Amino acid sequence: MLEVVVKTEKRGRLVRVSAEGLADLVRRIGGDGDRFLVVHPIPDLPDVFVQVWHEAGGDYTLEHRDGSVDRHFLAKPDGAEAVISAMTGWARREAGWDAGLDWAPLDLGPVTEVPPLDLGEGEREELEQQVREVLVGGYSNRARLTELAEDYLVTKERRPVSPAQARALADRLWLERVAEQATWQGETDPERLTRAFAALEASGITARENFTCCRSCGQSEIGAEAGPDARGFVYFHSQSTGSAACGRGLTLHYGGFDNSSETTTAIGHEIVSALTAVGLPTEWNHDPGRAITVTPLEWRRRLIG
Repeated sequence: MLEVVVKTEKRGRLVRVSAEGLADLVRRIGGDGDRFLVVHPIPDLPDVFVQVWHEAGGDYTLEHRDGSVDRHFLAKPDGAEAVISAMTGWARREAGWDAGLDWAPLDLGPVTEVPPLDLGEGEREELEQQVREVLVGGYSNRARLTELAEDYLVTKERRPVSPAQARALADRLWLERVAEQATWQGETDPERLTRAFAALEASGITARENFTCCRSCGQSEIGAEAGPDARGFVYFHSQSTGSAACGRGLTLHYGGFDNSSETTTAIGHEIVSALTAVGLPTEWNHDPGRAITVTPLEWRRRLIG
């Protein structure tokens, strides 16, 4: 699988597509409501992407940007196969991926300098702490962090952080986390958790990470996530994510779709077994009315974007 996120006009966001899958997406675009692809690396990096636009009967327009505004280029490949070759090479980080195309710099105009934040030390620390807490959770992206940074200190009388300042702050903290995670070795506990949830999903237990904002919403919405053969469910909500990121373990909510205590207990045992199989310790007293806690847990979830 390619370590990229593909954003499409028609199908939304696709994480880690295969080379063949990316090729199929390129060949498909051109119709109404399905004219472009934007590809970002994993983890996402500010202003680093490759994108293509195509309308039926017209040329392909391929662009790539490597960070700064003076590193934004455009080319007109001769057909879908040339686009596929370039985009796949870019996704694989291959040297010389851009060779063979006539690239021209794209003039996006002057860059507007972002003024520094006009905040007191206390407010600045509070804002950065709030953004970092969501960032460390690992499920957010740069756009949502930017929105959080812009809105967090807003009152009826005051909006102290502009959209550009919010983006600059979110990007700075994002890149700090990207640099930190580059030092991590091997599989992390959240990756083990994802592997366990995938196994549970395959066995007929609907498993969702960072699902809804709270237990009340989770309980009311999890049924809509279930397939026709699902026997039960397990999930944790965003408040539990925050708790895990702070080192307090992860609370899992679970149950059987027939609402019986017997099924719920059996689902609980399956969840514990799946977590044990990937090396994650749990605390549970076998009571179907009690949540399962994954602890101790080192929360190092790698960013995607």
